[in-house]
Amino acid sequence: MQSLQRRKIKDIITGRVMLIFTAFAALLVILIAAGLLWKAWPLLSLQPLSDLLFSSVWKPQKGDFGFYPFIIGTFWVTGVAMVIAVPLCLLTAIYLAEYAPRWLSQLVKPVIDLLAGIPSVVYGLWGILVAIPAVKWLASWLGVATNGYNVLTGGIVLAIMVFPVIISISEEVIRSVPHGMREVPIALGSTRWQATKLVVMKGAAPGILAAIILGFSRAFGETMAVLMVVGNVARVPHSVFDPAYPLAALIANNYGEMMSIPAYDAALLFAALLLMAVVFLFNIGAGFILEKLEINYGI
Repeated sequence: MQSLQRRKIKDIITGRVMLIFTAFAALLVILIAAGLLWKAWPLLSLQPLSDLLFSSVWKPQKGDFGFYPFIIGTFWVTGVAMVIAVPLCLLTAIYLAEYAPRWLSQLVKPVIDLLAGIPSVVYGLWGILVAIPAVKWLASWLGVATNGYNVLTGGIVLAIMVFPVIISISEEVIRSVPHGMREVPIALGSTRWQATKLVVMKGAAPGILAAIILGFSRAFGETMAVLMVVGNVARVPHSVFDPAYPLAALIANNYGEMMSIPAYDAALLFAALLLMAVVFLFNIGAGFILEKLEINYGI
């Protein structure tokens, strides 16, 4: 009897401790957002939010802080990265989980995981040495003039950086689909690819969506590698061969030097708040889509 009571007390204490740590993690996000808002408030009190978000004029010395080129540049680079990364990562994850022999999977998986541990500055150097010349050659072949520091180069570097996140999670999710879900369509005459495409991928869809969300979050906030290859020109890009200036690169390039200028300091912290808000909204939207998938398709 006493042993049962002790176990109940331990369960209660453990539950309370985990609740405290969970609340702390959630509170930390709120505190970070509140701190950024507080530091950015001097700028918000000077300019309307619509001007900050949709103006393309960036002249800090004159008090003009138009974030539109930086916001669009961030979405351009991240979008190109995800367009490159998602198909390649999903096909790789499907092959490793469904088709690759065990020895090959055990050989390739640690190599892919190793990509996650490479410092971002190394990716940036690789981009300068390899990706930029390759993009310049492609642009010249297409008849486009560029120095290689552009959206496409940044997207290629970012795509490689998110490979390990999306591949590793997607592979584990695909492997976790019950084996019986594969056997039933094959027994009915479907090919292995049809079973994978129509049954396994449907069952793995929520986990794959989560992997893509994590990859997007990693790409959207990446700083150093993008800063080194994207060009850092404060204007709205109109093609993948145009330079861009993502929000994270703006903060990294200017924050240390501009802390003595209150409005500039507030503008850079507002850029950080924008990054956080976009990732938060994207996660909320993805959660909504995931809920719809579960309701409509029973996954």
